[in-house]
Amino acid sequence: MSTVSNEAASSSLLKESLASALKQAIMEGRLAPGERVVEAKWAKEFGAAQASVRESINILISEGFLVKDSGRSARVVEYQESDVARIYEVRGALEGLAAQLACAAGADLSAMEAALNQMTESVERGDMRSLLLSDQRFHMAMAETSGNAVLVDAVRRLLGPLFAFILIRVLKSGQGPEAWRDDLPRHRRMIEVIREGNPELAGQYVRHSVTRFVASAYEVWGNEGGSVEAHTKGDGRRPKA
Repeated sequence: MSTVSNEAASSSLLKESLASALKQAIMEGRLAPGERVVEAKWAKEFGAAQASVRESINILISEGFLVKDSGRSARVVEYQESDVARIYEVRGALEGLAAQLACAAGADLSAMEAALNQMTESVERGDMRSLLLSDQRFHMAMAETSGNAVLVDAVRRLLGPLFAFILIRVLKSGQGPEAWRDDLPRHRRMIEVIREGNPELAGQYVRHSVTRFVASAYEVWGNEGGSVEAHTKGDGRRPKA
């Protein structure tokens, strides 16, 4: 490998490493939703060139963790209730399609089962970090069973920032696993209905279930920002105050 190639590979690894470190800062709440990401500050924190930090920021912008308006510093993504409602609508459509494709293909669902088992164990331990990571893993596993790489990439771009945001809010509020405990049977039923072999039914069930999960997401911050009645109408579930 030439010197130029070595330098390019090293630069790429550095950018990815810095992006991972910034992502971890977001997940740990050291960078809060809506907070500006000051390049000079994080360059000093990481002992890296500011240009390298800027490139890592661009990676996180492409992944949806950061947003940037023209002429302004990048900031951590922050969702309002209306944003969450729209995300779950799109999630429902994408994950419903994933379930339909997985069912038609008779896909291996063992990764979904393993993630669900981890979710159940995390609920019992009250380990919210593990619970949210395994919940995300469950839905990514379902997307991956579709065998459609474009769908998998779209789901990943939605879930990464969304679950990071929810985790930050959960850790900040000290909320327990109650909102997720009630949803475990529905996750189990997702696996069962995909396995039953009716693609249309599997797609419908998963699509409906995912859009219902928005109620659990709202419980992370209660009624902040206004009423969510319009979003939960028909569920029979209301977020806790």
